[in-house]
Amino acid sequence: MNTITQNAQSQADILPVKAIELLKEGNARFLEKKELNRDLHQQIEETSAGQYPFAAVVSCIDSRIPTEVVFDQGIGDIFNARVAGNIVNEDILGSLEFACKLAGAKAILVMGHTACGAVKGACDDAKLGNLTQMLDKIKPAVEQTKTAEGEARNSRNDEFVNKVADKNVELTIENIKEKSSVLKEMLDNNEIVIAGAMYDVQTGKVTFC
Repeated sequence: MNTITQNAQSQADILPVKAIELLKEGNARFLEKKELNRDLHQQIEETSAGQYPFAAVVSCIDSRIPTEVVFDQGIGDIFNARVAGNIVNEDILGSLEFACKLAGAKAILVMGHTACGAVKGACDDAKLGNLTQMLDKIKPAVEQTKTAEGEARNSRNDEFVNKVADKNVELTIENIKEKSSVLKEMLDNNEIVIAGAMYDVQTGKVTFC
């Protein structure tokens, strides 16, 4: 199915759980260097009159994580909402509501990653212009991540940083459910699924929660 450009019928045929499976299969192809041979210029032409993506991915702005590449997807396959720390606000929630309710996406994947600079900044209580306010949205994950007595709770502790990133994915999913009645209703009606994942910047592997 992935060798064709998504259209209204192919999108309608994809169940929510299958949407996540397609992302898993795509990452497996990426890791095995067996990416599908797509004609991207043809896909530009085929999507010029409309789009029918099967999933929306909320991921970090980090340049090491080109979402379509690591999931081996083409033009018109997935929506992307990228922001440092893969957090959500009103604008991103509205974008996800458009993606799912109006444009037919069947799944939302919230994907964090290892060695996340935004998470490191939140761990270190960094202050810098508008970044300060954004990092505040990651602070709950820092506060809820437990450490052993005497263990560093800052960016110098790689394990702590990655645990915070995990927790941040979990809390972002909770925020989506709590702050978007549109998406919560779709979830309750089994029209969409919302899942979490972590991307390893050293290997390219996506681990689904």
